[in-house]
Amino acid sequence: EVMATILTENGYVLSNQIDDADLLLINTCAIRDHAEQRVLGRLDLFNSYKKKNKQIKIGITGCMAERLKDSLFEKKPFIDFIAGPDAYRNLPNILNTVETRQREIDTLLRKEETYEGIIPTRYNSNRFSAFISITRGCDNMCAYCIVPFTRGRERSRNPKDILNEIETVANDNFKEVTLIGQNVDKYRFDNNGTITGFPQLLDMVAEKFPHLRIPFSTSYPQDFTEEVVLVMKKHKNICRYIHLP
Repeated sequence: EVMATILTENGYVLSNQIDDADLLLINTCAIRDHAEQRVLGRLDLFNSYKKKNKQIKIGITGCMAERLKDSLFEKKPFIDFIAGPDAYRNLPNILNTVETRQREIDTLLRKEETYEGIIPTRYNSNRFSAFISITRGCDNMCAYCIVPFTRGRERSRNPKDILNEIETVANDNFKEVTLIGQNVDKYRFDNNGTITGFPQLLDMVAEKFPHLRIPFSTSYPQDFTEEVVLVMKKHKNICRYIHLP
């Protein structure tokens, strides 16, 4: 949704038919090998369209792009560009570049990037539930997890930006917003010394949007606080449900 919003602001139009598209993006996950194998299979399908129309551009975005980087060019030489999770603002520049030369790659992890100011347009939504990202990345460095290496270090979005996005989906008659992050309990935004933590953010959201159901995911046992429980008790619209890994 973030990518689609950036691209439509730069003159692109979403297509419902792959036959009509001149840009094909595949947004990827790197948490399971099975997911990556499915991506490679889907890319072969995309290549069948490119063989029919040489003007089609194919891009890989997301965590698999960040993990494998330019080795993806070796696996699938017909790919035009690779963009990691922090490179979406740069997509228009990347696309301008691939118009003039063969390939482009941007897998730089930007520790300040939270896509502030971008209100994602909800496409193909059920018009009931919207996911609102409040953090990006993770600092936990668990031995089994690749997230810190594909999504970067932990950072939190400006609460005003979060509230603006929720207001947009509320005005579109959504009934539920799920606040999401790798570890929502670590949400912490510093505005010139004024700290907003997760309990304060949760309280603000529930107070401003009393008609919305508000779940959140994922919490982390070592960071979960009694203060969050008290905020849940205070507001009936916060779901009585805690998702723990």
